[in-house]
Amino acid sequence: MAKSLGPVKRKFSPWDDPASVPFIRFENITKRFGDFVAVNNLTLDIYEREFFSLLGPSGCGKTTLMRMLAGFEEPTEGRILLQGKDISSTPPHKRPTNMMFQSYALFPHMTVEKNIAFGLEQDGLPKADISARVEEMLRMVKLTEFAKRKPSQLSGGQRQRVALARSIAKRPKVLLLDEPLGALDKKLREETQFELMDIQQSLGLTFLIVTHDQEEAMTVSDRIAVMDKGNVVQVATPAEIYEAPNSRYVADFIGDINIFEATVSSNSPGVGKPGTVLLDSEGLGVTVEQDCKAVVGNRVAFAIRPEKVRITIDPPADTTTNAVSGQVWDIGYLGDFSVFLVKLADGRIMRAAQANVSRLVDRPITFDDTVWLNWRPDSGMVLTN
Repeated sequence: MAKSLGPVKRKFSPWDDPASVPFIRFENITKRFGDFVAVNNLTLDIYEREFFSLLGPSGCGKTTLMRMLAGFEEPTEGRILLQGKDISSTPPHKRPTNMMFQSYALFPHMTVEKNIAFGLEQDGLPKADISARVEEMLRMVKLTEFAKRKPSQLSGGQRQRVALARSIAKRPKVLLLDEPLGALDKKLREETQFELMDIQQSLGLTFLIVTHDQEEAMTVSDRIAVMDKGNVVQVATPAEIYEAPNSRYVADFIGDINIFEATVSSNSPGVGKPGTVLLDSEGLGVTVEQDCKAVVGNRVAFAIRPEKVRITIDPPADTTTNAVSGQVWDIGYLGDFSVFLVKLADGRIMRAAQANVSRLVDRPITFDDTVWLNWRPDSGMVLTN
């Protein structure tokens, strides 16, 4: 079994089981608006009970893909399958999906409990069943004491919870969340992310979230699809997306990273362990422990996350590989950690992040200091795409 990258959120990985059947399948989906191709021949599988994120910049096609699943847009080409059934032409109200919008779209003249009950009443459920379901939803989102209030009497976070309760009250097979936490402040957004995860797992529903917030996608998701210009560039778990991006685009899009052009000097395959790749990057010798198909002379990219770069005043024991000296050009103090921008002798800037584990430091690194940066061979990566 392959070694896991990063922490595993839960024992749930149907995508690794060849016998698993996708719950949702976008099959060769293309969506055009006139001459503009919003989604380009895309195929994507999502599994039952998965918390799946579509992540990418504005205009990449993620919202269009979600709207096609909801039935608000029809594919120009291809099929959308839900539990093996083609729903591409099924009207929105006949699909077992529900959508929670960024604006929440609550009825301002209705109380919290009436907002939650609205969809159930439209479906003609018995009053006793509606009351029981509303009470259950209020408990789940911790709003029982606010049942008689109207949306204008609630905070942004509370309105978001009402919208969530209304969305899941009808027990959809798939809940679609379009930038659901965008209107919340940072601290409340972080708290709500964990609450969303708990609710999703307790109900056993399939959640599909569209977001441009990388931290949000990394926090809540079982898997993430990174999109660009209507295409899926990589689909993987959050740890794999971060630690093993399949291209420069994904590496650069997710989090902070140093990316330097380099030439392959040597590539030795490993036996029972990763191989060793030697790189030359403008005279900087780099050793990377990684299985890589690049051959000697290939131009590649060397990438390493700032938190994996160690910064010190004193030189490391070995300064010939994975080590470089430079001058502190700028410092970003973020409380829990600091980011150092170090200017190398050739003018390139390299970032290093250091956790602030102590309140007081005898000799803090400061502006214009000459420092050494070094890293382990298994910390960086070679990118060939």
